[in-house]
Amino acid sequence: MYAQPVRKETTLSPTQYDKEVLRYFYKTMVTIRNFEQMIEKFFLEGEIPGFVHLYIGEEATAAGVMANLSNTDYIQSTHRGHGHTIAKGADLKRMMAELFGKSTGSCKGKGGSMHIADFSVGMLGANGIVGGGFTMAAGGALAHKMQKTDGVAVTFFGDGASNRGTFHEAANMAAAWNLPVIFVCENNQWASTTPYRTTTSVDDIADRAVGYGMPGVIVDGNDVFAVYEAAKDLVERARRGEGPALLECKTYRIKGHYVGDPEKYRTKEEVQKVLDETDPIPRFESKVLKARAMTKKELEAIRNTVDDELKEALEFARTSPVPEESALFEGLYV
Repeated sequence: MYAQPVRKETTLSPTQYDKEVLRYFYKTMVTIRNFEQMIEKFFLEGEIPGFVHLYIGEEATAAGVMANLSNTDYIQSTHRGHGHTIAKGADLKRMMAELFGKSTGSCKGKGGSMHIADFSVGMLGANGIVGGGFTMAAGGALAHKMQKTDGVAVTFFGDGASNRGTFHEAANMAAAWNLPVIFVCENNQWASTTPYRTTTSVDDIADRAVGYGMPGVIVDGNDVFAVYEAAKDLVERARRGEGPALLECKTYRIKGHYVGDPEKYRTKEEVQKVLDETDPIPRFESKVLKARAMTKKELEAIRNTVDDELKEALEFARTSPVPEESALFEGLYV
């Protein structure tokens, strides 16, 4: 049996990381941030249909976890899934087109923001149902086990979803069958409009790991280095056949629950304080510059590359055709 969860911090200097890993961290986080800001703009201008939930402020969790995965590893996302999809390596053009509802999108314009998927990189899908991804990730992990690969599955979820029955069912199954699945809780402090402490019986979501006989780990979810190191240990453990684990990343949702949320449940001062003190992107910049692991010129070059890629993705999405009416029933099982 495992004891209470472990709190982990990175002990490595940025200079001890391969330069390509550092570039991946920064490019991924900046791409997510800029992509989300672009999506917010065009959604508010009426160009993007449906609902949109932004990942701004949580970029370090997606980047830190996904840096340990390959295209053959599976992830299951949430209704706030753009960041996970980008970090897993999905094509930005097809992803942008999907959110614009175009036929060139990764789901042919039929999934949109809350149901985006890209099987080519192991992204099994965002999910509009809170807690809907747990059992699918367990299924992906079971597939890896039955096929005798060293693949793992990762499911992302919020603090609110940890109270859903599917979490407990999937955690129990994963532990009982020793499945290679990592449960990653992005504790962003808010379940829609509800602070997690008012609805959750434990101080830390990771406390629940002990009840299922798996290790629980808590990290600063806004420190990409801490997330990476903690996820690395748990992913390698799962690949060795040592079973599931629960990783809780303490982070914060900078934007409202959805674009257009009036946010009457919190103050602007609270949000600004978090941005000023824990925004993962400036923290990364400060850390690598202070350690002389990267230069300002290198960071600027990455930002310029991201800008160019996003402009190309936007142009692709805007000039792509909408789906034909005849395609309405394509891809259905029945």
